[in-house]
Amino acid sequence: MKEALVLLCVCLVLFPAANGQSPAAESDTYTECTDGYEWDVQTQHCKDINECETITRACQGEMKCFNHYGGYLCLPRSASVITAPEPSGHSESSLPVGSNESFSPCPVGYEAQGDACVDVDECVLDLHDCQPSQDCINTQGTYTCQCPEGYSKIGMECVDIDECRYRYCQHRCVNVPGSFSCQCEPGFQLAGNNRSCVDVNECEMGAPCQQRCYNTYGTFLCRCEQGYDLGPDGFSCNDIDECSYSSYLCQFQCVNEPGKFSCVCPQGYQLLGTRLCQGKALFSDFFILPYVISQNLPIHTLFSFFAMFLLVLDVNECESGSHQCAEGQNCVNVHGGYHCVDSNRCQDPYVQVSENRCVCPSVKPECRDLPFSIVFRYMSITSERSVPSDIFQIQATSIYPGSYNTFRIRSGDDGGDFYIRQINNVSAMLVLAREVTGPKEYVLDLEMVSVNPLMSYQSSSTLRLSVYVGPYAF
Repeated sequence: MKEALVLLCVCLVLFPAANGQSPAAESDTYTECTDGYEWDVQTQHCKDINECETITRACQGEMKCFNHYGGYLCLPRSASVITAPEPSGHSESSLPVGSNESFSPCPVGYEAQGDACVDVDECVLDLHDCQPSQDCINTQGTYTCQCPEGYSKIGMECVDIDECRYRYCQHRCVNVPGSFSCQCEPGFQLAGNNRSCVDVNECEMGAPCQQRCYNTYGTFLCRCEQGYDLGPDGFSCNDIDECSYSSYLCQFQCVNEPGKFSCVCPQGYQLLGTRLCQGKALFSDFFILPYVISQNLPIHTLFSFFAMFLLVLDVNECESGSHQCAEGQNCVNVHGGYHCVDSNRCQDPYVQVSENRCVCPSVKPECRDLPFSIVFRYMSITSERSVPSDIFQIQATSIYPGSYNTFRIRSGDDGGDFYIRQINNVSAMLVLAREVTGPKEYVLDLEMVSVNPLMSYQSSSTLRLSVYVGPYAF
């Protein structure tokens, strides 16, 4: 139909007027264009003016200039614009002046098919003028141009909507053309609505903790069992050497083990509890019963030594039967071991009257200057014992009226490691004067001398005390 109109215009120019006049040749053409267009001499059409190039700083601030047909748009720099191809230029002189189009019985937007008018789908037949960025939607008798989802119409163009500005996402939002996506920080994952973020239980998903794992909001923590320390990487557990921290964890020796430590005792000792190398406490009572017989006295005077001390025992091999003492020997338990001593230690002129007790009969001339009796006793002390320390008490349990008693160390203390402190007329204390270190053995003769000036007699009795110093301070 357009070709027919052009042809009609050309015909009007070629044929002379009916009145017989010969008009001048038509040489002028239409060179005026609408706003936003300019005449292109080469193509003989109106061409769009690119205002973004011709106008200095067409858009201000953070706005960006987008050229548009017959004008321009100032949009945010993040905007995405789909531009349409430049329409073909047209000359205003080429506008039709008439039409020979046949009459249609159907309204605009419909076409006749037989006796009925059927809607014309302008979108399918490409008879619409929607921009390339728009979607053509056919309707009855016409059509509409709409922007796709995620775009909004600005002027004649569809510009991407930045949904991230509206904070649809709980954590992070990523804008994409026509849509957006939500992302979560480490330790979280998207919920079912694809917008919220929920905590991830890393402990159930194979967290690299070596021992214990504790889930927290957005992360997790590694912890170690008792006896281990968390490594610098925050995941591994390293054994703690408790023995290196203190020398007082064990009484004798500390042995480090994975995640713990244990205490051991030297040979001959038994572990008590978890740290001590001690046994039970035993109170020992020793009695010396020397009889002083005087031919001039009607009665016998009885003297007794009473010794009491607290002895902390180790493993008692003598009681457990683990000793190797021969027949005729007695087992004496000491710290860390035992000693075997003869059952009869009496030497002439002494004779044995009971176990561990010897007397020197007064009928023997050689007994006159010797103690009347000797009782053998044994005790054990630890090394490095604090001094001065009371270790043995002597007491006369039966005396004759008017008697005076004195106590002394008769022999065995050449180094002056002990001394006697007399408490009163009937008792005295053996005191450890210097710190001693074992293993070592002392044999001390502790003598009690009784003098009665009224009856003109003097007697003495001896306690031969063997003191064993253990090798350790326990």
